[in-house]
Amino acid sequence: MEVLVERLSQLDSQAAGALRVVMFYDTLMRRRVELPALARASAGLAECVAGIRLHGTGRVIRMSPDGREAPNPPPPASSTMPITLDEEEIGTVWLEHPGAPRPLDDVLLDRLAIAAAAVVEKYGPASTTMADPALVELVISADGDDAARTRALRLLGFAADLPLRVAAVRSTVPLDRLGGLVCPDRAVKAAPLAGVGVILATTLDPARFPAGVCAGIGAATRPDQSWREARTALRFATARQPVVHFGDLGSLALLAGIPGETARANDDVAAIAGLAACPDDLETLDVYCTTGSLRRAAELLHLHHSSVSRRVEQIGKAIGIDLTDPTGLLRARLAITTWRLLAD
Repeated sequence: MEVLVERLSQLDSQAAGALRVVMFYDTLMRRRVELPALARASAGLAECVAGIRLHGTGRVIRMSPDGREAPNPPPPASSTMPITLDEEEIGTVWLEHPGAPRPLDDVLLDRLAIAAAAVVEKYGPASTTMADPALVELVISADGDDAARTRALRLLGFAADLPLRVAAVRSTVPLDRLGGLVCPDRAVKAAPLAGVGVILATTLDPARFPAGVCAGIGAATRPDQSWREARTALRFATARQPVVHFGDLGSLALLAGIPGETARANDDVAAIAGLAACPDDLETLDVYCTTGSLRRAAELLHLHHSSVSRRVEQIGKAIGIDLTDPTGLLRARLAITTWRLLAD
């Protein structure tokens, strides 16, 4: 190690110095150092205090160039670099030069961050939420065998004998952040798969999904079955009801199994498709079918109930359904739901 360690101030050029830094960290990783040793070696190379912090555990390691723990309170960092694992920031590394950052600080911190991520991934605890999509696919695949599923679960950090909940999501919120929001205190993994976000967790709190997220949550405890249910539930999610639990669908889930050609050929569904050309009418019908009350629909639409009454009467005539009759109201609601499912 001493042969490789040359002070940054003694390097002849920045290029040669960068190469020496890379060689230095390659040697450290071959020796399988842990985080304290990594921070200690970095402090010696940089000739200043070096620090490592893991967000998930809050663990902070600060080492002085003399190999001892640095005293508190720490001064402001002269330069920092995020530690990333599976495209998620899991921590930070930094240097505490008393003056301005030195020319090779960025190179040193880059290699330190890479080395710290490798140590965390190998020895834990890995706080990353994002997971290898291939492992997630093994867990939720209906075609996989139980042995492969069990291995994948263990690699993801889940016990194979515990129930697992699966959510299918469409979200503008990054998956790593979303996973932490809906399951803040327990293990959670997320990955994008076939255009849909997958979240795996032992528990999921539907109330913690933020605005702008559509989610379907499976009811089964087997991940492959729960994934099928979650995808079905996601098809029923709307702006008015963005989070749908499969267990709450009941017999409505049967609509998802109707072949597209059969659904399009139905007169009620075809009528709704025609009504979609007028979004205001479609929204009025949707709200009225959902509430079953002209006054409640008027409140939600911010209209007078007499205006809603006239509009509902006109819509009923246009689609050929008596919306004052309970059976007609049920037909309209089923037709709207089936028409929406055709879009997925």
